[in-house]
Amino acid sequence: MPEDRPDERPFDEEPDEPELEADDDDDDLDELDGDDRDEVTVEIRGLSLYTHHGVSAAEREIGQRLLVDLRMAVADCDATVTDRVEDTIDYGEVCQLVALVAQQRSYKTLERLCAAIADRIVSDYGAEEVWVKCTKPEPPIPLPVDEVAVELWRAGEHG
Repeated sequence: MPEDRPDERPFDEEPDEPELEADDDDDDLDELDGDDRDEVTVEIRGLSLYTHHGVSAAEREIGQRLLVDLRMAVADCDATVTDRVEDTIDYGEVCQLVALVAQQRSYKTLERLCAAIADRIVSDYGAEEVWVKCTKPEPPIPLPVDEVAVELWRAGEHG
């Protein structure tokens, strides 16, 4: 009978995980001053929502698909050191917030919708800067176009 070698284990066995040393990232964070921390941009593209925005009553009643793109500047982003989602802007939460803002009421203009989204992101997440783009991929106009969109850039209180 051949001897068992460490590299010849049955397929159903998992390899032993190497032991990891205690994470001292919090100590690393304490050593950083404000000038050494990174500024991070969190970006979301193509968030697809069904909404009821538009100038015409039909747009507001029937509704349509809307695409939302966002960029948020996170100054002094500790997550680059701590690796904790709590130390940055959680893009999953932001998507839920944008869906709530875009679907809780109807706006006539995409400009106002972009502003409402930007205001909530700045107030809820403290983003330094926010860029919001809302796109109607099938706009209700009598000419052939690929899409119509409005972009808004807003600086936060510190931006």
